Amino acid sequence: MICYQCGCTLSEHDFCTNCGADVALYKRIIYISNRFYNDGLERAGVRDLTGAITSLRQSLKFDKNNVEARNLLGLVYFETGEVVAALSEWVISKNMRPKKNIADDYINMIQTNQNRLDTINQTIKKYNQALTYCNQDSLDLAVIQLKKVLSLNPKFIRAHQLLALLYINSEEWERAKRELTKCLEIDTNNTATLRYMKEVDEMLLPEEGVKNASKKKKDEVIKYQSGNETIIQPVNMKEGRGVTSLLNLGIGLAIGIAIAFFLILPARIQTARASLDEDLRKVSEQSDAKTATIDELQQQLGELQAQNETLQQDLTAYMGKDGTLQSVESLMKAAGAYLTNPEDVTAVADYLTEIEEERAQEEEHESSEAFESLYHTLLALIGPQIAESYDEDGHAAFWAGNYADAIPNLEKAFQYDATNGQALFDLGNSYYRMGEKAKAKEIYQQVIELFPNTEKADKSAGFLAEIEGTEE
Repeated sequence: MICYQCGCTLSEHDFCTNCGADVALYKRIIYISNRFYNDGLERAGVRDLTGAITSLRQSLKFDKNNVEARNLLGLVYFETGEVVAALSEWVISKNMRPKKNIADDYINMIQTNQNRLDTINQTIKKYNQALTYCNQDSLDLAVIQLKKVLSLNPKFIRAHQLLALLYINSEEWERAKRELTKCLEIDTNNTATLRYMKEVDEMLLPEEGVKNASKKKKDEVIKYQSGNETIIQPVNMKEGRGVTSLLNLGIGLAIGIAIAFFLILPARIQTARASLDEDLRKVSEQSDAKTATIDELQQQLGELQAQNETLQQDLTAYMGKDGTLQSVESLMKAAGAYLTNPEDVTAVADYLTEIEEERAQEEEHESSEAFESLYHTLLALIGPQIAESYDEDGHAAFWAGNYADAIPNLEKAFQYDATNGQALFDLGNSYYRMGEKAKAKEIYQQVIELFPNTEKADKSAGFLAEIEGTEE
């Protein structure tokens, strides 16, 4: 363990022997983080992957620089089929410890196998398509799609659980139990899986009880010993002695039925007819009421169908052409491009630009924690290089008098490097020389606010005065 202040190796004392810093609380935090890491390691060893994820996340909350915990968390994510989350943890780990980090091996394991990358992409696309089918109530198509997902990634727990839910919905209990059993083989303590399994077992156990009771009834016999022989007598033989009594009872019952048929039945028939007429009248009234209700429901159905069409249009605008989230696919491509060639920032920049454009088109943007972590990590790694590239292209076009090409490049240069005041100032000059004075005024005002007491701010103020003078 090293000192957080000077980097010197710590001793058993509660202070650093090199700089004198108080490290008692620091040691306690590192100790707790390691305890959670060890607990996660033990849980992963017995395939309690859900518990392992919880413990490892707690470990990283206490010490985000715990590279071993982060690498193990990535492995657990990978084991449950969450490849994007696993890659996110390994990329962060590699950024924290560039050398002698086993995360390099994990990333290379995926990077060097193009077929595996393609399989991961196909898995994400098909799982998203299955979710779309579920939302559209096309459950049969969703089942087919999920089977394809599991053929590509048999350890994808969420796909197993969703397929089990679809089987439960169609009351195919045995198939649902098989899928849930596969989930438990991967993760023995997944809460959702255990809850679904409990529901399935409750539906299957009554049938087994009926089978056992029927078998027990068949097996009921009377056994007794006679000398050296064992006599086995079925229970129904014991009741044979009452056959005569039952026959006499049957004859009396037949006579009673004949008397009832000739004396009592006609009056009962008349009463039944009157009751039937009354029931017909009530049924007719209920039919009229149901007809009115059907008309009302049909009207509501038309309104709901119109709403469904509107929502479907919104969903189509949000999703890609193939039914998948385009932002997730663009992020996967950006990560793959960076891992393949970290020096080629142009390709990564193009994918990140696609993500920004997709976010700008969405009114409400929600992304998973793993998505945001990987996105911001990539942006932090290549942001300065992207800004420098856009700045060079933008200023080359500006000095060549090609202001139409200079504007988008200078905007990107300032977007990726908010300290580049020269790019912002020349962006205003480009708008001014293009004749877009309103936009130029807006940019010059930004220069004055963001970079006060600088030569660029003074020049911007002069240009603002010049524009306002011409407007008057």
